[in-house]
Amino acid sequence: MGAPLGHYPPFAGDARNSIGKRTINKTTFSDLGLRDELLTALGELGYEEPTPIQQEAIPPLIEGRDLLGNAATGTGKTAAFALPLLHTMTAIGSGRTPRALVLVPTRELAMQVSEAIHRYGRALGARVLPVYGGQPIFRQIKAMERGVDVVVATPGRARDHVARGTLVLDDITVVVLDEADEMLDMGFAEDIGAILDGIPEGRQTVLFSATMPPRIRAIAQSHLTDPVRVQIEDGPTAAGESPRIRQAAYVVQRAYKPAALVRLLDAESPTAALVFCRTRIEVEQLVETLNGRGYRAEALHGGMTQEQRDRVMGRLRSGTTDLLVATDVAARGLDIDQLTHVINFDVPSAPAQYVHRIGRVGRAGREGVAITLAEPREHRMLKNIERVTGQRVPQQALPTVADLRARRLDVTTATLRESILEEELESFRVVVETLSDEFDVMDVAAAAVKLAHQASRGSDEDDEDIPEPRVREDRPQRAGQGGGYQGGDGAPRRANRAGPSRPAPEGSTRIFVGAGRIAGVRPQDLVGAIANEANIAGREIGAIQIADRFSLVDVPASSAEKVIAALRAGSVKGRKVTVRRDGKPTK
Repeated sequence: MGAPLGHYPPFAGDARNSIGKRTINKTTFSDLGLRDELLTALGELGYEEPTPIQQEAIPPLIEGRDLLGNAATGTGKTAAFALPLLHTMTAIGSGRTPRALVLVPTRELAMQVSEAIHRYGRALGARVLPVYGGQPIFRQIKAMERGVDVVVATPGRARDHVARGTLVLDDITVVVLDEADEMLDMGFAEDIGAILDGIPEGRQTVLFSATMPPRIRAIAQSHLTDPVRVQIEDGPTAAGESPRIRQAAYVVQRAYKPAALVRLLDAESPTAALVFCRTRIEVEQLVETLNGRGYRAEALHGGMTQEQRDRVMGRLRSGTTDLLVATDVAARGLDIDQLTHVINFDVPSAPAQYVHRIGRVGRAGREGVAITLAEPREHRMLKNIERVTGQRVPQQALPTVADLRARRLDVTTATLRESILEEELESFRVVVETLSDEFDVMDVAAAAVKLAHQASRGSDEDDEDIPEPRVREDRPQRAGQGGGYQGGDGAPRRANRAGPSRPAPEGSTRIFVGAGRIAGVRPQDLVGAIANEANIAGREIGAIQIADRFSLVDVPASSAEKVIAALRAGSVKGRKVTVRRDGKPTK
């Protein structure tokens, strides 16, 4: 938990300096010293008491202290930095250049944070502008020319504006890095560093992160001055569980994953579930499979317009759909009250990504379930997640066909019991009386139960046998062997060698980018540019080869034109570059 109010220990780069757990006394927003306009806005929005992260972060931020916040997703971090930002900001609504800059990893989060700040600061006349890739840059330029108080931006697009001179940093007094670990995983480290270096000294710097790997601590040491450390923990954690989240993993051969998912959905009966997939293609295929088996599933990915995404979210919140199948980029920052289950259709390659995914449930005191489907070869990745997070993810056996059928019978029994208790059966008694003249009453009842049972989920004969996989023990890997390159924090790294170019894998297209090693291009620069500008999930990007004067990137064939157009309109390492399909020169 955070330090007692009025006592703010400095951050010394040592894990032993993290703040221990304690009980927080009941506090109201008015106790935190916020200005009246903000208190009125909070009252109108129905917020009564601050969350622990808000209670601990707001007082030192009002005092102007730098802050390093470590708290799980969904704990109220946006209000924790937005309210003191608005409280201390001067000349709101009158200046042309922004006074505050908030950096976030994705456009979804940029819009969400921007909307929240607008709601809190409406009575103050605060002007808030979200800035992200995928939106016409000239529209953003015009908005900034009219004047803005707070800019909420993705790092790549923010740096583009700085290079153009349309985002002026001279008057920035507060800068916030929200979901900093995710921004680093997406390859924005250089962009963040360049932006921070361009903001005048003496600014207030706030950094929030769900995890605290060495790279985050390095940024804190470099760019924060004597920061307050706020770490929110939720009490003791039982083995195999995170706070309010029951975790489980099931090892399944890839060919049987859809069947395993269906079985778990039947067994768990979630109110609403969010299923994560690595690629857009996988999302679409899984949605088709689920809908073909009688579920109400919707897709959410970077290839959809914002209007389409809003419609999907509306249907989920209204209850007309109960399964959302999404990529990481599309689902970032979602807060869905109805959500009870998060399911990883694949094991996330980075532990931080796992933390962010399961953080979609277990919010605001609600309980949730996080399920991971792992292939036998992904066993090592599960162990790495356990090691980094310090939490067990128990491996369990899938419910058997017999278990599933018993569960379905329980559901049918409960449904029939409710129907009997309603006592609206008179019109059907004549059917029973007629049949009882010919058949035994128990046989009539059993036939009716069978029909009701089959109508709810189809025939039990359709249940698919799922063989139990054999998990291979990890073998030591010889130097120079193996697939992906791993950094010290477990995050994937792509090779930056450019040997003989092999054809792109099936379903992929190779993109030529006219900048390479001489221009300082690194794999993370390309991943960040594509993910931000084209809204393609980093996990969808394939092999990257970097030569002296050019780079080659494998992307999904269905997204190739979108990636090319986005990179041509944007920049790589702050410069315009030639972009085309490999082997197909631009006319």
